[in-house]
Amino acid sequence: MDSKNLMSRIEALLFVAGDDGMTSRQLAQYLDVGVIDVEAGLSELETKYNEAEDHGITIKQLAGTYQLTTKQSAADTIKKLVENPTSQVLTSASLEVLAIIAYKQPITRAEVEDLRGVKSERPIQTLVSRALVQEVGRAEKTGRAILYGTTKEFLNYFGLKDISELPPLPTEESEEEEATDLFMTKFQEAFNE
Repeated sequence: MDSKNLMSRIEALLFVAGDDGMTSRQLAQYLDVGVIDVEAGLSELETKYNEAEDHGITIKQLAGTYQLTTKQSAADTIKKLVENPTSQVLTSASLEVLAIIAYKQPITRAEVEDLRGVKSERPIQTLVSRALVQEVGRAEKTGRAILYGTTKEFLNYFGLKDISELPPLPTEESEEEEATDLFMTKFQEAFNE
């Protein structure tokens, strides 16, 4: 495998791994190459990112894992985005998580993930940052996981006096699909305004 191909594949894996990052050993396993080759590719990528001013990202090694991170020089631009999150439309994943939390609260992240079948940390973080969801306590089980519930902002945004005004969950499968579509459509319309 040539150096450029290896670097592009390392870059792709680190992008997909996100905040979790990957160790050089994990990268080597997925790329079917040696750890030494991966470390050489990581070093080359890091040099490429750090020497060029036309890149807003770089590679950092944190606690034994490698992550794609933004450069400090882009901090002011990123700060504008973080300070004004309402300008962004919620993703369908965030809307799905919001609906689950609204109907099943209080609920842990693990319970949300069990219902969805996929990781839900990022959608929950988005909802917390938008003040639609908040920590409402801790589970009594081992580990004392955070319990999430909706906020007053959620109620205000959707014009509800309290959670009891949420549309009832249907009992039959066909009604469920129709009601879920209607509920998700209302969420999507509200956030597209």
